[in-house]
Amino acid sequence: MADALFPALLGEQWHALAAPVRRMHGDGLRVRAIGQADVTGAMHLPARLLRRLLRLPEPGLAQPLEVSIERHPGHEAWTRRFAHGRMHSRLYQHPRGGQLHERLGPVTLHFELRRTDDAIDWQLRGGRLLGLPLPRGCFGAVRSCSSAQAGRYVFDIDTHLPLLGRLVAYRGWLEPVDG
Repeated sequence: MADALFPALLGEQWHALAAPVRRMHGDGLRVRAIGQADVTGAMHLPARLLRRLLRLPEPGLAQPLEVSIERHPGHEAWTRRFAHGRMHSRLYQHPRGGQLHERLGPVTLHFELRRTDDAIDWQLRGGRLLGLPLPRGCFGAVRSCSSAQAGRYVFDIDTHLPLLGRLVAYRGWLEPVDG
């Protein structure tokens, strides 16, 4: 487990997480999970264009969702297939610190992971656009949490940007499946 991304970033806090969270973020080479998500977001043109640029899902309730995670040396490739969009990102640990970096197209977000009770709280600490650092204020408010409920992995992500409002929020559940 020492080579897996999330256990390495969380250290001893890893063992206190709920079992469904450890299963999704653990050390298996591949995880495939299916579930459902409610996606919301502003419907004005700038928000729709930015979602399209970043390949974020479009709003829609009770969307079927399939998530594939492939773990490679040094990074994880995540593909999320929503009914209204496909989102791909690459996650890796910054070489000089304990932050998780997630690359979504031209944007890289920097998170500090913390355990809150038996969940992972992803705290945004900064980011880059096309490799150039952006002031923290450009990212507005981002809330991201991975937890468990009724034996399922649950997630709650909400992103508000200055001047745009809610770019995207998605919450729902996943259950790992074989193959």
